[in-house]
Amino acid sequence: MNGSSPTLRRLVIAAITLLATLPAAGTAVARPHHHAGSPGAPSIGDPLFPGLGNGGYDVQHVTLNLRYPTAEPIQTVQGLAVIEARATQNLSRFNLDFAGDSVGRVFVDGRPVRSSWEGAELVITPNRTIRDHRRFRVAVPYTASTTPEDPTTLITPWFATPSGSFTAFQPNYAHTKFPINDHPSDKAPYTLRFDVPEGTTAVGNGLPTDRRTFRGRTITTFEERDPMAAELVSLNAGALTVVNRGRIGGVVYRDVMPSHLVDALEPANALAPEHMAFMERYAGRYPFASYGTLSADSNAGFALENQTLSLYPAAFLINAPPAAYEPVMVHELAHQWYGDSVAPERWRDVWLNEGHATWYEQLYGAEKYPEFYNFEDNLRTYYSQGDIWRAQYGPVSSPNSAVNILDLFNPNVYQGGATVLYALRQVVGERTFYEIERRWAQRYEGESASTADFIALASRVSRRDLGPFLRDWLYGSKTPPMPGHPDWTVNAPGAAPAPETRKAPTAAGLERLRKR
Repeated sequence: MNGSSPTLRRLVIAAITLLATLPAAGTAVARPHHHAGSPGAPSIGDPLFPGLGNGGYDVQHVTLNLRYPTAEPIQTVQGLAVIEARATQNLSRFNLDFAGDSVGRVFVDGRPVRSSWEGAELVITPNRTIRDHRRFRVAVPYTASTTPEDPTTLITPWFATPSGSFTAFQPNYAHTKFPINDHPSDKAPYTLRFDVPEGTTAVGNGLPTDRRTFRGRTITTFEERDPMAAELVSLNAGALTVVNRGRIGGVVYRDVMPSHLVDALEPANALAPEHMAFMERYAGRYPFASYGTLSADSNAGFALENQTLSLYPAAFLINAPPAAYEPVMVHELAHQWYGDSVAPERWRDVWLNEGHATWYEQLYGAEKYPEFYNFEDNLRTYYSQGDIWRAQYGPVSSPNSAVNILDLFNPNVYQGGATVLYALRQVVGERTFYEIERRWAQRYEGESASTADFIALASRVSRRDLGPFLRDWLYGSKTPPMPGHPDWTVNAPGAAPAPETRKAPTAAGLERLRKR
């Protein structure tokens, strides 16, 4: 176990072996000594997700040890989360987000500590104050279950299919399956270690670093060395096949799919290098070491940008025409730059994810399938809906927190976000626009960034103050005039929706089906 102390190594081995006999949540241990310090905040302060995330520390690395007792898609998985963090204050107490099935005795730096489980918060009190800037390690044994897909809401964070189980944690479901600081502003590298029955294939984000089989069990380790938000973690196990395509242009390609669907999925899966070449032409170098598709044996209507391993329903890639699924695949690939590598600082900044991905989805569709996609006409249609969307959902970068939080993923952050980018391109010109795009991805690679950061960077690159212009577009209750298009008009709220100008489904439509 790379980077682990002997004490932690023994702890991990013992926990993986004996997790089936975990004690109940909140087991008490010796009362701690109290030193000067204060509790970390029980929330990271995101207005759209009050209570999500935690303060007082910064996660440096996460290891998830996962034992699947059986080969069945539906089961209770036994886990041990090892979280390495750095205190950002003198820390007398801190929280992890967790709403799984059970929690065992918690350890900090190899010693048992007092903890309590309160709703979706695991409150941990170390034996002595953790000093500001000091690194510490938390080990939490737990259990969480895979469940059947919910056909009514399409929101099942760890869902079972005939071929195995898969995860879809966006936006705030990771903590329902493992303890973590569940917010994209606190990213970290991950080690994912799967212990499954021999004959079962397990796959996670990043690249495999170790695989061994002993006494009927196979343990496979994956490393995602680039920082990753918890919502993008991908945990998958079952009757799966991994197709390794080797290294192309410096990127390792591998696709994961149900074993009985390999031939049917090959036409879509083989397109990833072509899509990568398209994206790198506009966005610059791909930010990770690997990429691939993960096809779930499912008819669910969603796709998701899990880091380095985009998730799709196999039925969509098999049954839809290329003009439908290719732009969606580019949408999810674009997220690897915009949303994964550069994550939103707060969820109100999600237009930076979805507006960019919608932009490249439409651009690719117009280049390859002009009979289905007309870039200018589609942007004009989006523009016409601006006031309707703002009235219903709030401004592009200030979604209405009064509505159900699942409406965060609404047309105004997808198509409305792309419309903001179009207006920006109209003002700065195409060459400067794509320089902004590349510089944004480079400057904040591996970090979380805000709308204010984007406005500031766009102003620096264009050498003009774009603040008033972009703030009107992003925060105004009314859609501003479109530069260069005085003939473009905006429909009033309550008007009939504008007619669709495409025949192929969009990634936004697929994603919103799931996220609602």
